[in-house]
Amino acid sequence: MTPNSRLAGAEEVRIRRATARDAKRLTKLMRRSRAYEGPYAPMIAGYRVGPDYIETHRVFLALGEDERLLGFYALVLSPPELDLMFVADAAQGLGIGRRMIEHLLGEARDAGLAAVRIVAHPPAEGFYLSVGAKRIGTVSANPPAVMWDRPEMVLPID
Repeated sequence: MTPNSRLAGAEEVRIRRATARDAKRLTKLMRRSRAYEGPYAPMIAGYRVGPDYIETHRVFLALGEDERLLGFYALVLSPPELDLMFVADAAQGLGIGRRMIEHLLGEARDAGLAAVRIVAHPPAEGFYLSVGAKRIGTVSANPPAVMWDRPEMVLPID
């Protein structure tokens, strides 16, 4: 295994920087996420991860066997924030999210960041707390796209 790989279940995971050519499959993974069904659907309706977004920010893919997309995240450097993080529904519970957080911490450290802000999807708050984030407040709803308050956290970079 390479430093950027690790077993998740029985599958080797590789993390690499996204390119503009990855935009459609990132958008597809995001829009199909069960985490954004029902009342959460308006937040991502019409949202896309475009080539311009990928070229502007540090977007990374978690890939499995045969280049299967397991998840992705986007780190914005200024101001430092985890802007997007999605794990494919079929890859939930395999450690992909934790692997991406480990990778994010390395990227943030290399960029000289002291901490990364996270405004979490409410059901994901427990995950972020479990990887070391600290709750610092609440971001109020912003209708019509975001109809609920969201936890605001900070992930310290050690």
